[in-house]
Amino acid sequence: METKLLAEGKDPMGQAIRDYFETGHAGRLRVFSPQFDEDELPVAALFRTEERMPKLERTALDLCRGRVLDVGAGAGCHSLALQQRGVDVTAIDISPLSVEVMRQRGVESVAADLFDETFSGCYDTVLMLMNGSGIIGRLERMPLFFHRMKQLLAAGGQVLMDSSDLRYVFENEDGSWDIDLNAGYYGELEYQMQYQKVKGEPFDWLYVDFDTLAFHAQANGFRAELMEEGGHYDYLARLLC
Repeated sequence: METKLLAEGKDPMGQAIRDYFETGHAGRLRVFSPQFDEDELPVAALFRTEERMPKLERTALDLCRGRVLDVGAGAGCHSLALQQRGVDVTAIDISPLSVEVMRQRGVESVAADLFDETFSGCYDTVLMLMNGSGIIGRLERMPLFFHRMKQLLAAGGQVLMDSSDLRYVFENEDGSWDIDLNAGYYGELEYQMQYQKVKGEPFDWLYVDFDTLAFHAQANGFRAELMEEGGHYDYLARLLC
């Protein structure tokens, strides 16, 4: 499969991370989606310490064991927190700019696409946080995702992943759901980011409810466990082969 690393001129998040790392300040990291109004991702949050992480993320860090692969690591906040605990962790991201920042922060990191089979290794824990399921993109890619997990996990290994059930977006005042079942799965979104004059390409992003995740896990030889629920339809899952 073709590696999908981001070119510098198409990497708004990487540019924002680099600016914040170098100057302590970054402009607006704008997020667009056909399904929602324009939003903004606070760049400072990508540099948060463990003490400022949500409880769900801290629980995930507590559950990490053995050799850890931090997927979609961004500025490396989770990897740094694990390193401070003495955990052996490697971070990957498709943004070479972000990877360079992580390396300067002392994180062992690699510019790599999770779905590129030239990236290999043997890990006891694959960590996917900040809506880690998003990297899967679409439900139809679930078999490919679990195939890659089988390739990367050591015997007895685990995947720790957070996500959210977006049904609340479609909830009416009377408690009913206004979901078009003919429009595909409601958690499949398209996003595009812009930072200053740097605009990235549109990309698929998957929010998946736990029951749907558990169904696909079982269909692909895994077992899903619900480890913790957050305060707003978000949750932490553990996937075991």
